[in-house]
Amino acid sequence: MLKKMFRHYDYSLVIAILVLCAIGLVMVYSASIIVSINRFGYESNFFFIRQLVFLVAGLFCFLIAMIIPYHLYKKLIIPIVFGSIVLLVAVLFIGRTTNNAQSWIYIGSIGFQPSEFVKLGLTIYLAAIFSKKKDKLENFAASAPPISIFGIIFILIMKQPDLGTGMIIAATTGIIILSSGMKPVHKLMLIVAAVFIMGLGSQFISDEQKSRFTAAYAPFSDPEGKGFQLVNSYLAIGHGGITGTGLGQSIQKYGFLPEPQTDFIIAVIAEELGFWGVAIVVGLIAFVVIKGFITGLRSRDTYGSLLAFGISGMVGIQATVNLGAAIGLLPVTGVPLPFISYGGSSLVLLLISMGILVNISCHVNYKRKHQNPEQASVKENLRAV
Repeated sequence: MLKKMFRHYDYSLVIAILVLCAIGLVMVYSASIIVSINRFGYESNFFFIRQLVFLVAGLFCFLIAMIIPYHLYKKLIIPIVFGSIVLLVAVLFIGRTTNNAQSWIYIGSIGFQPSEFVKLGLTIYLAAIFSKKKDKLENFAASAPPISIFGIIFILIMKQPDLGTGMIIAATTGIIILSSGMKPVHKLMLIVAAVFIMGLGSQFISDEQKSRFTAAYAPFSDPEGKGFQLVNSYLAIGHGGITGTGLGQSIQKYGFLPEPQTDFIIAVIAEELGFWGVAIVVGLIAFVVIKGFITGLRSRDTYGSLLAFGISGMVGIQATVNLGAAIGLLPVTGVPLPFISYGGSSLVLLLISMGILVNISCHVNYKRKHQNPEQASVKENLRAV
């Protein structure tokens, strides 16, 4: 069975993921050297070593997720949803605050962000429920339970508050809903409701969150000086130009960008590797996302299709939020760049998600080949010619 699976894996997708992780590891080391020395003395490789450990753990999880049939997760949606809600409630009571968000749980010296794993858990749940109810979606009431679960999770995440993750799960949920068999009029109703809730919610955001918008859209005139991160991101991007200053030669990482290894790592890449370095990173992420959507379109299984759309959308949205913050299109929300930024929880979660996506792709490729034996034989003969 494993031999058959290995024949049908999409190795172009696997290679793209591995290359992104390798680039991320190198850039975390380069971007974090000065921060490491400032915080931990002469331990210039502190963040690099930790990221390497998480990468090894993540790759192990990636391999396991590649092998486990994705249908098995469908049977675990109740414990997945229950566990997600329990973790999000727990973080409000025992969580540790970092960057104005109470979003971390520590077990000894090891910390993790429950919201990172909730993103995948919610995606699996929504894909399973909407595929199960695909024949009942003409009735809007059939969509009420999954939308309610999303609402509960969204509120708990915003209570931390974690605006970035909230944006990602809301957009990912939207992608799954739009890809489901729900009637167009019901989709329109949900879009209108979402816009109304966003408008209403904007009246209750904190002054600190409002300052992030000011810093994003008027960084040079921000009276509180919170736009300095974006200003220095602009300087890094401009300094790098087309070809960059060379690996390890960034100036902005010398204390000008507060978290160069996380939120603004793309600015360091732009400064050191230039336009072409950014183009390679963004191109590889786009390749992974597009491959995921193609897998979803090719899948004849509604659950597999929605799950592929959800995972691909999650990665694409996360990248958009991070890149948008680095160039001033979106407020800074602390969202890491997929596969590239420092962050153990994010990296492990992404690699598990990618393992599931590769498994879906494997099943799609297997069914396409073996359910159309005549077409497959014609293709093989053409290749031989």
